[in-house]
Amino acid sequence: MMRAVLDHVGIAVADIQAATDFYRTLGLEVEASEEVGTQQVRAHFISAGETSLELLEATADTSPIARYLSKRGPGLHHITLRVDDVAAALAQLKARGVRLIDEQPRRGAEGALVAFIHPSSAHGVLVELKQPAAMTWPS
Repeated sequence: MMRAVLDHVGIAVADIQAATDFYRTLGLEVEASEEVGTQQVRAHFISAGETSLELLEATADTSPIARYLSKRGPGLHHITLRVDDVAAALAQLKARGVRLIDEQPRRGAEGALVAFIHPSSAHGVLVELKQPAAMTWPS
């Protein structure tokens, strides 16, 4: 059986610096920043206790985040659940008839293996599954 815990919440932003400044006014700090070339996105991870916020800014007009922003504007983009084996989780979900965006895991931020579940199977929420490069579980 799959075990999943909330890893982070992804937020699409038009201006990552302005968004970062806002979260700093709440006493939160950036713990990591990364540009993911394959997704044409810049990400800032902001620690928020046991989980984090991932601010996502497009680095190209053709990126998935740019398309999201043009259709929906800034705001909640996805939630990410940490799992121990993304490939096994995808197989279990597919066997249960869950609609997947990714049939196979791919590399995401922080070198993690990731895959997305289609919002139509997750009650309107884009869900990312994440297998960190170095797997750790909270107590």
